[in-house]
Amino acid sequence: MGLTLILLLAIYPLLDTLLGFDEHTDPLQEGLPYNIILHLHGVLVPLTVCVLLWRISVDGLTSFTALGILSVGLSSGASGIVSAHELGHRKPRSGSWWLARLSLFSVLYLHFTTEHNHTHHKHWAKKIDPTSSPLGRSVYRHFITTIPLQVRGAYRARPVDTRRSLMLEFVFLFALYAVNPEVLVAFVGQAFIAVFLLEFVNFLQHHGLSREDGERAGAQHAWESRHRLSRWTLLELPLHPAHHMKSSTPYHHLKTHDDAPQLPHGYYVMFLLALVPPLFNRSLRNRV
Repeated sequence: MGLTLILLLAIYPLLDTLLGFDEHTDPLQEGLPYNIILHLHGVLVPLTVCVLLWRISVDGLTSFTALGILSVGLSSGASGIVSAHELGHRKPRSGSWWLARLSLFSVLYLHFTTEHNHTHHKHWAKKIDPTSSPLGRSVYRHFITTIPLQVRGAYRARPVDTRRSLMLEFVFLFALYAVNPEVLVAFVGQAFIAVFLLEFVNFLQHHGLSREDGERAGAQHAWESRHRLSRWTLLELPLHPAHHMKSSTPYHHLKTHDDAPQLPHGYYVMFLLALVPPLFNRSLRNRV
């Protein structure tokens, strides 16, 4: 159960540094292989959550299953929400879109697709965007601040859909409590960790970069990372400027932008730095 923990917090940061950069962006194949990888992420993460809840129902909350909660939460955040982000840009009500909803439901974040597609992509790198963090803000403050603002943004964009999503999540949590309170604790615990990872990504992708109202958005308003392992394992998420230039572009068609600011490290190293705000701020201050 602790393999994900070891990979994400120890092995991947080391490999992300040692493997260096990858400037290549032309896909070797078209369509099907990339879609299979993407949809496997979307399917396997909810299954992993189900396995965790089953183990908790059998063994209860122990030090071993607590490690499982942490491990599954990291997997749900690093794999599930990354795929849900990509699938959430597919045609609404399509099979891919519904798979994104399933992944987000697994971490109590159904409002994300609405807020991300209708608020963030409209206001990214502006002060009014709750997911874009100003220079000097810590990831902990960002986490506390951004979630209620994102729920409010989703409600303003799609009030009926957001209200239904919140009610569905509440009913599911109540059902888990009625069945087994320990299962509820495990589900909420892994969801908390997954959402923290998601909000770290939001925190990182535009940190310290800003544009005024009326200013044309460009690649210079989002951080890019060409670190090989981050790109390979996070479905090209580090090529974030290209995603904002045209959000409907499939992840395997995203390009690098030479006018985009470059992160000093890959996403895995930046996560460790973000846990210690003075180190994170020092790593980005001169680049901003």
